Amino acid sequence: MQDTRVVVTGAGRGFGRALAVGFARSGAEVFLSARRIESAEAVRDEIRALGHERVHAFTCDLGDPASVRDFTRKVGEWTDRVDILLNNGAAWLDATDLEEAGDDDIAAAIASGGTGTVLLTKHMLPLLRGSDRPDIVTMVSSVASGRSNAGIGNPAFAAAKGAQANFSDIMSERLRPHGIRVIALYPPDFTDLDPLSEEWESAVRGPSSMLTARSVLDCVLFAVNQPRDCFIRTFEFEPLPS
Repeated sequence: MQDTRVVVTGAGRGFGRALAVGFARSGAEVFLSARRIESAEAVRDEIRALGHERVHAFTCDLGDPASVRDFTRKVGEWTDRVDILLNNGAAWLDATDLEEAGDDDIAAAIASGGTGTVLLTKHMLPLLRGSDRPDIVTMVSSVASGRSNAGIGNPAFAAAKGAQANFSDIMSERLRPHGIRVIALYPPDFTDLDPLSEEWESAVRGPSSMLTARSVLDCVLFAVNQPRDCFIRTFEFEPLPS
């Protein structure tokens, strides 16, 4: 990851934070974003405290096209290329039933996961084309796979993830002739461990254990470090038996 420049969305908490920390630990220069600049700066400071100085914090509301364009412009002021775009950010809906979720929350979930992923990819493509190892990685979800339990989660969240899945599938085919790999991950619910905690290193990762954030991160790192003749389109994970 030395001299690799990585953009991470939704990096202010959860798995986005784990991605930012993990890639920084691997030697990458990280451009991280969150809807609140305070969240992005807090993660930036945590990474710098680990001794990794090449990390930058930005605000980006994926549900707002102007914010997406502004974020891309600011990244372009720092660098002439992006090697890896990690599409992680997406609004979550706590309500399980469609009727329980507010209209604005539904719109925000679909806009950030669907429209936000499309627009950010569009505006990052010029920077990705400047790389000799360009990868686009999107954190989708098992709710968008044919093996998903459709009764879990809010249907609007599943709709946003379905948009991500279809977009990633189409772009994988269209961008391959240009040497840009598009990789989608479809994890089930996983244990969202703190990458700076002892548990990150000590958590049991056996065959009967719930999938961990560390294992998902390992899959991302594995994919982007493959030789350029290796185009991995999807990672589909087997969920624990119910």
